[in-house]
Amino acid sequence: MTRTPRTKRRSPVSVAEIVLYAFAVLFLIAIIYPIYFIVIASFSDPSSVANGQVWLFPKGFTLEGYKELLRHENIWIGYRNTILYTVVGTLFGLVVNISAAYALSRKDLVGRKFFSLFFIFTMFFSGGLIPTFLTIRDFHLYNTFLVMVLPFSVVVFDMIVARTFFQTSIPGDLWEAAQIDGCGNLRYFVLIVLPLSKAIIAVLGLWIAVGYWNSYFNALIYLKDPNLYPLQLILRNILITNQMQSGMGTGEAAQVALRLANLMRYSVIIIATIPIMCVYPFIQKYFNQGVMIGAVKE
Repeated sequence: MTRTPRTKRRSPVSVAEIVLYAFAVLFLIAIIYPIYFIVIASFSDPSSVANGQVWLFPKGFTLEGYKELLRHENIWIGYRNTILYTVVGTLFGLVVNISAAYALSRKDLVGRKFFSLFFIFTMFFSGGLIPTFLTIRDFHLYNTFLVMVLPFSVVVFDMIVARTFFQTSIPGDLWEAAQIDGCGNLRYFVLIVLPLSKAIIAVLGLWIAVGYWNSYFNALIYLKDPNLYPLQLILRNILITNQMQSGMGTGEAAQVALRLANLMRYSVIIIATIPIMCVYPFIQKYFNQGVMIGAVKE
């Protein structure tokens, strides 16, 4: 007599799990809704937004904010510059930070603790804005393309995360086996370590790219040529100019300018945010893995 397999009963969902799921849903809504509101507000009539009439759908659909922004030729110059800064800066930042992190992860590095403390010290103490400006000026980087890429390419936090990843994910026996086969340090790093580190490279690449894409303060301080301005600085200048024009005018013209300035605030956020957000889905599969592995304590 054969026994029929006993089906496993699903345990009932506890009250704690229901509360946890409800809290997670509310937290998700609290994060997503502001982004969604900015999107629908950029297509809505500014007076409806100001009166609190826009909740779930655009009201008084309009594209005036986007049309006004795209009339400025500097927008396209800013996109070009920001893309160049982001691509070149991300590649250079990955080379510098990943290489330094791998070197610091090697136990046979002479003065390893000293170099680690040297980098960590800069996370808490810096020279300040004026010494940095004087240094950049003396190196003839002021108002050049390289000032947006070279001086700020080393990020100690990213370096520490990558170093921890190498220490916890790349076994030391792999290096010994590579040495037996006649593999040198550089060849081992390029052909073996880097292919095994796609997760952390993707995560650091996203962090560095977002930093370059959103950077405007460095451009504000170290650039004076409008043809070198990144997108964020150009959008900031356009927004400030429109707000000043709306404040200086009178009568109906001032109301129209104010209405346009309020509408452009949301359009500016969308134009500046959407391109970098489109990159995230392509590296999402590496993101959680790289962050969790790189965050393990030594």
